[in-house]
Amino acid sequence: MATRAEAFDDLVIDTAQRFRGVLGRRWGDVEFAVEDIPPSDPAGWEEGVPLARLWPAHGPLPARIVVYRRPVETISRGTDQAEVVHEVMVEQVARLLGVDPDEVDPPR
Repeated sequence: MATRAEAFDDLVIDTAQRFRGVLGRRWGDVEFAVEDIPPSDPAGWEEGVPLARLWPAHGPLPARIVVYRRPVETISRGTDQAEVVHEVMVEQVARLLGVDPDEVDPPR
């Protein structure tokens, strides 16, 4: 039986797979990760508790999208956690690509 943290990790991995087509050949240049909580030093543009962060590629290091498990769990109480994770990741992939989130995940 998986722990809550393991189940969340699996959810992020499964959700990341949905962006393969959007990222195309850049797929291999992006890492997706989960951390329990964000660092205590928020970026200047962040308000409140961040749900995820994007670190652009730097030299030989790939771009990295980190989803913060505990804040996402907190805001998704009473809602579909998979939907919240998807929306958070759409925003980060859009930032990575420099496009509107609707281009990453068009409204249906």
